[in-house]
Amino acid sequence: MPEGHVIHRLAAELDAAFAGRPVNVTSPQGRFADAAALLDGTVLHGAEAYGKHLLLDFPAGQSVHIHLGLIGKLRWVRPGPVEGADTLRLRIESEEHAAELRGPQTCALVGPGEVAALVAGLGPDPLRPDADPERGWQRVHRSGRTIASLLMDQRVTAGVGNIYRAEVLYRQRINPDTPGTELSRVKWNRLWADLVDLMPQGVRHGRIDTVRPEHTPEAMGRDPRVDAHGGEVYVYRRAGQPCLVCGGEVRVREFEGRNLYWCPRCQRRR
Repeated sequence: MPEGHVIHRLAAELDAAFAGRPVNVTSPQGRFADAAALLDGTVLHGAEAYGKHLLLDFPAGQSVHIHLGLIGKLRWVRPGPVEGADTLRLRIESEEHAAELRGPQTCALVGPGEVAALVAGLGPDPLRPDADPERGWQRVHRSGRTIASLLMDQRVTAGVGNIYRAEVLYRQRINPDTPGTELSRVKWNRLWADLVDLMPQGVRHGRIDTVRPEHTPEAMGRDPRVDAHGGEVYVYRRAGQPCLVCGGEVRVREFEGRNLYWCPRCQRRR
């Protein structure tokens, strides 16, 4: 599932391409046809991201709420003839640009009340300037759940996914099994600050890089990481490989339906 930096990057691209302009809105697949007909020819006011949720704002307070889920894709194509109409949920097009949405978990036309309820149910988003980390802390320090579980809870930190979870816990030397009730406010503040630093880089570069300058391939004289997810990381999808800092073996285990990566030496329980 795309993490928050991907959705914010898409929002910025959609905003740059379509905001303030009339757009053609269609649903070749037909599952969003009635809503598309209402929006077709209207002006797209803008696009905005809240965690892993994308909102396209149209007139009269109407918004298209998109959540890509596990298999959804929103891609740029050339304006013109449509290909693969049977899987094309939503197409937004102008004379210069066209974007196509396929396989989303959610694609719905919603009003202001529904948008407000969606946003109210999310935790602070490290990529938004209006984020309040205090809201996340209030959930964390009262919970007996592990910090690995809490960081993936979108009511705690909106937009954080499996990669950022593993990497910020490693960078802050926090054992993933630490209960929220045992995490100090200082460590929470450091986790949050690290996310605020790392995630905008993901938006800018379109990939997740988390290693510090002294641990890059150039600095260490090692080969660059080769992985479909791209990016230089400390532990994510590096199970069985040596830790870049201590040389110990990076571990992995299944946790709440996802793979959890960590270094037992660098992330000892205190």
